[in-house]
Amino acid sequence: MLVLRHFRIPASNPVPRNHRTIMASIATLERIPAAKLRDLLLAEKADDPKVAVVDVRDDDYIGGHIKGALNVPSQQLDARMPTLVRQLQDKPTVIFHCALSQQRGPGAALRYIRERDEALKKAKVKDADASSESAASPSVEQKVYVLDRGFVGWQEAYGEDENLTEGYRKELWKDGYSG
Repeated sequence: MLVLRHFRIPASNPVPRNHRTIMASIATLERIPAAKLRDLLLAEKADDPKVAVVDVRDDDYIGGHIKGALNVPSQQLDARMPTLVRQLQDKPTVIFHCALSQQRGPGAALRYIRERDEALKKAKVKDADASSESAASPSVEQKVYVLDRGFVGWQEAYGEDENLTEGYRKELWKDGYSG
């Protein structure tokens, strides 16, 4: 028999600052609409981008992608996640997506949040030891989002906009997504 208990955190014991990342689940991941992502990307400075878009589509990557997005196929996530955490450590905003942002994108975002949280914990231990400055530790607060409706929704709105989408092939999308 499974018994679930509710625990209260007394006022004298505040919720830890990284509580959001510890308690993250696919259901609690924040979504970002395509229009808001468009606004963020158009406001970017080419020499100092603050937004990272991570596209985790596999074979369905053909047909276009959000300009400047990193393609990290979901099948390679386990191997590439530590590198991704280091690579994106200075980005205040990280957005994950797949075709529909229902499974691969949210799963990757959740895995990223957990891996980043682990990297932060390890960095704190190393900082406490003060013996190594060479460890790359995530240094900025990050907001991690999942693109609402994924690339399918994105391409419906911005597929033909060359300022926002690269490699777009309209003929592949004319009959809709069949992934």
